[in-house]
Amino acid sequence: MTERFTRKRSRHVALVLAGTATLALAGCEDDRMDAQSFPDLESCIAASQQDTLWFTEDDCRKNFAAAQEEFLETAPRYESKELCEQEHGVGNCGGDPAQTQEAQNSGGGFSFMPLLVGYMMGSMLSRGGGIFSQPMVKTADGRFSTPKGDQSFASNRGTGKVSAATFQRAPSTIGKPAMTATQVSQRGGFGASATARSGGRSSAGG
Repeated sequence: MTERFTRKRSRHVALVLAGTATLALAGCEDDRMDAQSFPDLESCIAASQQDTLWFTEDDCRKNFAAAQEEFLETAPRYESKELCEQEHGVGNCGGDPAQTQEAQNSGGGFSFMPLLVGYMMGSMLSRGGGIFSQPMVKTADGRFSTPKGDQSFASNRGTGKVSAATFQRAPSTIGKPAMTATQVSQRGGFGASATARSGGRSSAGG
């Protein structure tokens, strides 16, 4: 059963996922849309075969493919695995699959990225729109985030209402120099602020 908890000051919305796990984010109360997140494609397909009203198995497949593509293009890239794991947790990073051997041989080095750990779909069908998706990565404090780092969730499985801003595409990082430790420090860590270290939740605005 879905439970919603609203806080007067921060307007956080807690989404109960699969009956137990929770997702939370801050968003505009008047700009929310139906959303559901999954750790993998198979979980989405299983849900689509139940009494779900707004997405089908075909939607699962199309949006998973779109999330994979967006992840490859927009996920943060770091100059070392250690730096990546500092921002996303030990065991949650791997090599950059988009980096070719030619790029490495040309002296460009090698970059590391957080692993894709699920995806979220959002529906704007009630507004005459379609279905959108966002990839999800881990944060250092064990939460789940979109590649921009400005939305933080407790889980990558469940359903609820989220801000439409959640589905805004992050800037492309593909082909760009990997971030150094100095650059990460100057940015305050993964995302717009050091939410991964503080355990706080960033706002979607509204």
